[in-house]
Amino acid sequence: MRIQTAIFGIAALAISCAPAFADKRVALIIGNSAYQNVTALPNPTNDAAAMTATLKSAGFDVVDSRRDLKANEMRRALRDFSDTARDADVAVVYYAGHGIEIDGVNYLIPVDASLERDIDAFDEAIPLDRILTVMEPAKQLRLAILDACRDNPFNKTMKRTIGGRAVTRGLAKVEPTSPNTLIAFAAKAGSTASDGDKNSPFTAALVKYLPRPGLDLRKAFGFVRDDVLKVTNNRQEPFVYGSLGGNDVTLVPAVTPAPAASSASSDQNAAARRDYELAERVGTKAVWDYFITTYPTGLYTELAKAQRDKLAAEAARLAATEKAKAAQEEQTRLAVEGAKAAAQAKAAADAKAAEQARVAAELAKKAEEAKVAEAERAKAEAQAKAVEEAKAKDQKPVGPVAALTPPDQAAQPPKTDAPIAVGEIPKLLLTELRRVGCNTGAISDSWNPAAQKAMELFNKNAGMKLDVKVASVDSLDAVKSKQGRICPLICERGYKADGDRCSKIVCKAGYEVGNDNTCEKIEVKKPAPPVAKRDDTPKREDAQKAPKAAAKPATGGMQTICSFEIQGCRQVNKGCRASASGTEEICN
Repeated sequence: MRIQTAIFGIAALAISCAPAFADKRVALIIGNSAYQNVTALPNPTNDAAAMTATLKSAGFDVVDSRRDLKANEMRRALRDFSDTARDADVAVVYYAGHGIEIDGVNYLIPVDASLERDIDAFDEAIPLDRILTVMEPAKQLRLAILDACRDNPFNKTMKRTIGGRAVTRGLAKVEPTSPNTLIAFAAKAGSTASDGDKNSPFTAALVKYLPRPGLDLRKAFGFVRDDVLKVTNNRQEPFVYGSLGGNDVTLVPAVTPAPAASSASSDQNAAARRDYELAERVGTKAVWDYFITTYPTGLYTELAKAQRDKLAAEAARLAATEKAKAAQEEQTRLAVEGAKAAAQAKAAADAKAAEQARVAAELAKKAEEAKVAEAERAKAEAQAKAVEEAKAKDQKPVGPVAALTPPDQAAQPPKTDAPIAVGEIPKLLLTELRRVGCNTGAISDSWNPAAQKAMELFNKNAGMKLDVKVASVDSLDAVKSKQGRICPLICERGYKADGDRCSKIVCKAGYEVGNDNTCEKIEVKKPAPPVAKRDDTPKREDAQKAPKAAAKPATGGMQTICSFEIQGCRQVNKGCRASASGTEEICN
């Protein structure tokens, strides 16, 4: 009975809390660090990455994460999110970056804003009211979280169009007009907030309390306030504006204890198994922590610990990936702007360190996944053993048997990959891309444009959207999972694909290979008709009229002499010629 009274109440998924989990929860996360006209901020992109990982692990349906947005990009992101929030029950917008107040109106500052005059905010900044309007369709909760209470970086240079127009520090107090709307500031109106080291104190507390199942938001923000006051020695006090009704409002739905079972079914292992299966459906870190507290020892406890550590590794991987991308973009920006060599060198070092941290986080995630696989194997073996023992005793096994892993599969340990060195990933990935037919170039240790093109070819033919800019462990696993050729074999003209080889196309007699690599019948050309030649030979009568060279007289014998004068030919002695009349011979 002790186990049943302490049972973790995840069974509420199928009972009282099922409607809550059916609610659609969406979020837009914006982190602006790389400001172009004022000093850049180090932490907003880190804070945005932490919030993104938190809300994803909390089971939000949509988490749209953006960073370093210009004015037109922020407007486009809000426009897109308005479509997402149209049919949502819970809508959350989180912003970290610069924010200012002008005449009581709060503005969020894009990275390309210059704000030379106070009226430029109308064109170059985003008013808070626009965010509230975008979230308006959400049915149950609209939550805006602003980690933007910093000193106004434009205050010293901004021109005032009207002398009395106030441009003050921090953000101004707001009173939402729509019900079930909360606006959380990192610091009270008119005051500024601390940036912190890696994350701001405000965001560090948010990721700690907001995802707790069943914790009312008002209480969660109260805990956030207490933590921030403690960390900042009472210099920074977060503040929440707006109101909610009497019922608890949570970001992660609550779970309630399951009804107590009869003493006949009060088997601890069966209860742990049932609660584990339900906890697995929720799949948040807070739920696994509760399960481990309820069941301190046992097979399912070890499995729950592995699942919890896997989630933590995934959150760390997401944060490291976001940081690596931000560092890479900062390095590219400095190179494009022609920054000083020292600044570019520092950015390059930061990008390299961030990339190494990202790869290390991916490897850590794989290690945790291997632990989960090992724990699952142990669970399957235990269940299979229970089934065999039940059969031996001619008893029905306890619990559902259909879901058990077959003994022959359970006996085989999972395949786990040995840790991969960071420098080996490009070479291994290119090797796998060649195996599936997507890489026809050289295999090297560098991830160059040719390698990225091979990865793009794999994405196109495999229907995936893996990151082509970096060689990651996730990409390596994805390519490894494919059996056989993915990218089609491309052969030269006159050859055709034959498995993994190109074979020459052979056509039967009378046919030849055409331009489209098919056999086409050879056309036999008929001989051309003879061309009539011009006959330059004179006709007989013309020949008779043509003057003939006088024959040289010869000695001895007869010769034939033809002449126009005699109108024909006649025989004369050699060495003689006929006279003009043809009646006599003239000899020399």
